[in-house]
Amino acid sequence: MKMYSTAALFAASALLASPNAFSMANDDNVRVSSLLQIHIPHNFTKLNGYKHKEALFGIPRYGGSIRQNVYYADSDLCDANVDTSKGYPERKGKDGKNVPWPTPFILMVDRGYCTFVAKVRNAQRVGASGVIVADNTCVCGDSKCPPTPGSECESREPIMADDGSGSDISIPSFLMAKEDANVVKELLKAKQPVQMEMAWALPSPDNHVRYELWTTPSTRIGKNFPRQFKEAAVALGEHASFQPYMYIYDGQASGCIGLDGSNQCYNLCTNNGRYCATDPDNNLDYGVSGADVVKESLRRMCVWEHYGKDGIGVQWWDYVREFTHRCDTEDDPEYFKDDICVRDAMAHSGVDFDRIESCIGDSGGLDDDKDNGRLKDLLTKKDDRGIVILPSAFVNGSPLRGELSFSVMFKAICAGYLEGTEPDVCARCAFCPDERMCVTNGYCYGDDRDGVMPKDAVSNRTFKVTLLAVVALFVGLGVIYRRKQRQELRDQVRDVLASYMLLDEDDETAGRVVGRVAGVGV
Repeated sequence: MKMYSTAALFAASALLASPNAFSMANDDNVRVSSLLQIHIPHNFTKLNGYKHKEALFGIPRYGGSIRQNVYYADSDLCDANVDTSKGYPERKGKDGKNVPWPTPFILMVDRGYCTFVAKVRNAQRVGASGVIVADNTCVCGDSKCPPTPGSECESREPIMADDGSGSDISIPSFLMAKEDANVVKELLKAKQPVQMEMAWALPSPDNHVRYELWTTPSTRIGKNFPRQFKEAAVALGEHASFQPYMYIYDGQASGCIGLDGSNQCYNLCTNNGRYCATDPDNNLDYGVSGADVVKESLRRMCVWEHYGKDGIGVQWWDYVREFTHRCDTEDDPEYFKDDICVRDAMAHSGVDFDRIESCIGDSGGLDDDKDNGRLKDLLTKKDDRGIVILPSAFVNGSPLRGELSFSVMFKAICAGYLEGTEPDVCARCAFCPDERMCVTNGYCYGDDRDGVMPKDAVSNRTFKVTLLAVVALFVGLGVIYRRKQRQELRDQVRDVLASYMLLDEDDETAGRVVGRVAGVGV
């Protein structure tokens, strides 16, 4: 019996559409999961829409679109006190003054000196249905966007990342390329109405889901989540592929390499200031340092590289559990960086210590003033993904929204399958009140649907019916026993009275006496 629609669940989940779901190539053949199109004026409509970047915050309308008139705020909207009478096209009222932007509308704002989240939040407060951020900088080498003389270009397109406060944003937003945004601004300033469409595709899943997690060994979620999710990773088996990533900072971009080439960030970094992490205990002179976190991050990357090729990586999950249990304790933080403790954790998880140490050394090591290949690639992947908030998780390339938990990750993975191809563990546990217990035990408590309960388990419904039957049986036996006791009492009373009465006394009179004494009507 089919229990749920994965397409419906995915639409309800707080996920972005998969990058390969809405396959529309814009002018430079970049495949995206959304569409930005101009419908009015009609002669500005492009076959594959306009080049843009989706924000990594807000809630897109999956499988739907927003198609409204556009108003240009003529502001970067960094000030929370938004003047809704400004902007273009002009909207003169009877008094000759501009009236506020009539809802519903899409608001175009300038890229400026505050975060993308701040701009979109201010637009949301004044009633915008969606936001188009007009880029003001060209990408270096882009022939379609020659930079203004005296201005600088960017080496890559910016990412509309969450600044850590975007959980209250409910409207979607795009970043529009400078050359296209300038055209829209000119149309609006010329009092030409512009109607734009922001559209999103539902994902196009198959019978295999890919999911990834960005975290760090020193955070709470970095410690707890891997300990909790191993059973789910194993239960999903070959139907899913996991990929863990560790989050580190680019020391060079953060100014940790001085003009003289020296490490300016003390023990927060490795490789002479190239790769850094925050100090987990905020004490540079005691306990675990940022460099220790970088080393453990690289160690986990090597464990996955050697033991995670099947996409499950049982040894990786076991090592993270064992390390957290044995070496990451508040009682003695020195164990975190103790090779003896690390070796012990690896021995208990089936990981070859020498093999992992060779992996660390082969990638460039951590002590010398040179690049580490694996860590350098990790920084590139982090920038490509736009990772700012930890933890960050992706399912089929789509970022998960909200607090990361076992339930959120498991439901998102199960929603990523083509309907009818999801593994048994999803059919059993995706809608169970306690998904983790269901995955661990192999069945959902309180549910006896086909294929859910094991043969030796008793369903909730069966238990209740049995309990009611037992109660009814005891009640019935109690009634019978009470009646029997009352009958025996009557018989005893009759026998006692009969011994004191004349044998030839009238039977009817004796019966009335017995009845009154016994408390029954005769």
